[in-house]
Amino acid sequence: MNSVMKILLLYTTHEKQTLKIMQRIKTRLNGRCDCDVIELLPDTKIDLTQYQAALLGSSIRYGFYSKVMKAFIDNNYQQLNKMKSGFFGVNLVARKPNKNTPETNLYTKKFLAKIAWKPTITAVFAGALYYPQYNWFDRNMIRLIMWLGKGDTDVTKPMIEYTDWTKVDKFADQFYT
Repeated sequence: MNSVMKILLLYTTHEKQTLKIMQRIKTRLNGRCDCDVIELLPDTKIDLTQYQAALLGSSIRYGFYSKVMKAFIDNNYQQLNKMKSGFFGVNLVARKPNKNTPETNLYTKKFLAKIAWKPTITAVFAGALYYPQYNWFDRNMIRLIMWLGKGDTDVTKPMIEYTDWTKVDKFADQFYT
């Protein structure tokens, strides 16, 4: 009997853009494998032995990837290194053509250099701005960061999405092959 590959799609997110990307990847892989999409929270328990592959995605907040994701990787890198695995980062800096790969995106480059896990495949995707959803402090800090980086500062727009969905689809296809 032919068994279907079981893949863990594990993510952390702030504004749900990383979840949106992970759901797109699951849709792209639909029919080829069995995927579990799980949000990694501080109390999430994951049994990696249940999976043949794992894809982890995390977003940046004020220059850092999730501490929960870093702790998960630190605790599970040996198992992750033994299986097909991938990592993608989501950040607004990746909207720039010269900062949208793991090699050119400083946040992702630094993160991958600090961990013992060596993912089979990596990527960086541009995220989205949700100015109206942010609290006063976050809205103004993110607006300042975007202004400094010559990005969009119009806080009246409900969402400004920079994610390149074709790039996400290609990454999903590369991960599966």
